[in-house]
Amino acid sequence: MTDQLPHRLRSDALDNRERILDSARALFSAGGLDVPMREIARRAGVGPATLYRHFPTKQLLIADAFADQLHACRVIVDEGCADVDPWRGLCLVIQKICELHARDRGFTEAFLSAFPGGPDAAMVREYTVKAVAELAQRAKEVGRLRSDFVLDDLILILMANKGIHATSTATQITASRRFAGLVIQAFEACPQHAPLPPAARLAPTPPQRRSR
Repeated sequence: MTDQLPHRLRSDALDNRERILDSARALFSAGGLDVPMREIARRAGVGPATLYRHFPTKQLLIADAFADQLHACRVIVDEGCADVDPWRGLCLVIQKICELHARDRGFTEAFLSAFPGGPDAAMVREYTVKAVAELAQRAKEVGRLRSDFVLDDLILILMANKGIHATSTATQITASRRFAGLVIQAFEACPQHAPLPPAARLAPTPPQRRSR
């Protein structure tokens, strides 16, 4: 019985940590990073002391909550940079990064946040910006990216993409894909007007008139 107790305590602690992270992801995704820590604790079914025992600061909680997305972001950038066609690689980065951020509003805020979310978050953000800048320069050199593109345009894309609000995640992703298609056409030096992805219904459906 004594041997089993420490194992059970460790198991309970891990369960609490996972519930906290799951609750934080859900609340950050729905309401952004301004969600109070006490609300996260309440949703996870733990007390504030338990929450702060696992995550002494909100920044650490944010970094751990979005660790998978940060890794995915770096993988996307690496994939785009590895393409022998820099324009195609840049298009891939824009498309996949927009979709990644469309799935989680909280991640966009964490990525763009001025305050540090932990060393890993800052490192990935710095790596992403530098890698995309180099990829964009290569795309300009081959004449596919318009010459007046600047790195701040990438931040503008993410900020605009974050503003997409839909009734479901699937609709939000559909809208984000179309937005990425429009952005790519706007950035191309000599637009070829490839077909855009399907549009998403974002405007409310007008009320039907009742027949008399």
